[in-house]
Amino acid sequence: MKYLLTIASLIMLSAFTFPANNSIHGFKVKSIEGKTINFADFKGKKILIVNTASKCGYTPQYEALQKVYEQYKNKLVIVGFPANNFGGQEPGSDSEVQEFCKVRYGVTFPLASKVSVKGDDTAPIYKWLTSKAQNGVLDAEIKWNFGKFLLDENGSLIQYFPSAVKPDSEEILKYVK
Repeated sequence: MKYLLTIASLIMLSAFTFPANNSIHGFKVKSIEGKTINFADFKGKKILIVNTASKCGYTPQYEALQKVYEQYKNKLVIVGFPANNFGGQEPGSDSEVQEFCKVRYGVTFPLASKVSVKGDDTAPIYKWLTSKAQNGVLDAEIKWNFGKFLLDENGSLIQYFPSAVKPDSEEILKYVK
């Protein structure tokens, strides 16, 4: 009986240990409103994760992100992660960032609370996204704001797209259509 309990314990332990490595659906992050964004809620949809900034040359991509979100909302969720890692281009508080995004670009897709996407204080979700050892697909170096990670309906990483790749480019949309 003890032997069976040990095997059952190992099976249960593996069920809780491995999903975070295989899928983003194991992550929960704080939203810009102070609530929780649970990535398990996005099962069955593709997910586009973008590190954003309000004072960047790529900031106008918010407009394309919103249009893509509206056009493909039955198939795709976009989650923005404001970050101040590059040139101090996201200096505002969560409420200031939220206000800017809503007023200037009409953003309705989920926004996370401000995080770090690189360095010693990198958010766990970004450690997972950028490390092949964790995500099982690829290593990625985020070099600037508006880097994009696309994940499939099962929460597995498909591809990383650098800042210059626009959200409405065929390079990204071919995976969504």
